[in-house]
Amino acid sequence: MDSSPLPRGRERILVVDDEPALAETTKHMLDRLGYQAVFRTNGIEALEAFRNQPEGKGFDMVITDMTMPHLTGLDLAKELLKLDPNVAILLCTGFSELADAEKAKKMGLQGFLMKPVVLRELAGMVRNVLDKRMNG
Repeated sequence: MDSSPLPRGRERILVVDDEPALAETTKHMLDRLGYQAVFRTNGIEALEAFRNQPEGKGFDMVITDMTMPHLTGLDLAKELLKLDPNVAILLCTGFSELADAEKAKKMGLQGFLMKPVVLRELAGMVRNVLDKRMNG
């Protein structure tokens, strides 16, 4: 078992999952790691939250569920990238949709997490993606 300290951060992260309990759990994990996380339970609300970010305090990352009603994770990602081509986006899924992992990468998404999300995996992936983004 890896006992090294978990990577932490202070960035703002938007979590999107149509299952409120999962969205809230992910938000709490991120909060424990020092991030400023908020969650929305559908893609339309998430898009609205992203569009209405306070000036200078925008989201550094969006973690979105793949399978949601109205707006899938990939559709949400497309819309978010139109608004901010530099936003880091992680796609989350409970299924092994390998084709979608490939599609996500081709679309410019930075990562792919399998559910159930594990704290150490989440911490490592989030920090890794944010560091890559900041260092070009």
